[in-house]
Amino acid sequence: MNDHLPGSTVADILIEALPYIQRFAGMTLVIKYGGHAMVDEQLKQDFARDITLLKLIGLHPVVVHGGGPQISSVLERMGIRSNFVQGMRVTDEPTMDVVEMVLGGRVNKAIVAQINRQGARAVGLSGKDAGLIQARKLKIVHQAGADKPAEAIDAGLVGDVTRIDVHIIKTLNREGFIPIVAPVGTGEGGETYNINADVVAARIAMALGAGRLVFLTDVDGVLDTAGRLVSSIDADGITRMIEDGEITGGMIPKIRHAIDAVEKGVGKVAIINGTRRHALLLELFTDSGIGTEVTP
Repeated sequence: MNDHLPGSTVADILIEALPYIQRFAGMTLVIKYGGHAMVDEQLKQDFARDITLLKLIGLHPVVVHGGGPQISSVLERMGIRSNFVQGMRVTDEPTMDVVEMVLGGRVNKAIVAQINRQGARAVGLSGKDAGLIQARKLKIVHQAGADKPAEAIDAGLVGDVTRIDVHIIKTLNREGFIPIVAPVGTGEGGETYNINADVVAARIAMALGAGRLVFLTDVDGVLDTAGRLVSSIDADGITRMIEDGEITGGMIPKIRHAIDAVEKGVGKVAIINGTRRHALLLELFTDSGIGTEVTP
């Protein structure tokens, strides 16, 4: 947003936002924070300010963050090669040690510090804290072709969520804190699993019965074949666009997590471009929004 808008324009923006602020007061909002918004210094500061504002006006934001580029950078410096299967990092024990160190340490605490500098009270959590995220080894099956048998792929300590215990998140929300969650979980044997942040955000939103789930991405949202933004879509529309090849690549799992969330109690899901300044506020508090809204 422009920091030097005329007074009348600022007033118009505030008036437009007022009914949304009133409607969302007390609402739990889960934000998946990732992509370029986690790298660009201005966008990081904007995000921290947005989250602080949301808390101050009565919402309960919960942030689940990624950190793939940061993990890759540390692994490279340590001479550990990264391999990927179906977009997921193959995670052996040395790699898992780095993943946990970067996600639960450096990245998580940097987000916490950035938000706290804006005057809020953020608290960093690993999915291992208070049994927040329980997990098991993710089963990955690769189908090479119609005439070939499916092949099981071992991606190491890549996990799938089995249970979410949101007691710690609810406690922090109630006491005025903002939970910042690193997406690692614990298996039955105490092993640590690396889990996709989109999955964790969706599952936490479901467990909380969140009013909104927002995925910050590096694209505007779901686009049709002409490159136009699809402002709103439901499960039937998503199925049709996938079958027609309009939704492809990494957007497919994200949009499927969105549908799963709204079908299991989350009010609405938004997929927005986190590279736009103050993207969260523009999505939540303007009539038109800026991304794709996924509805039941």
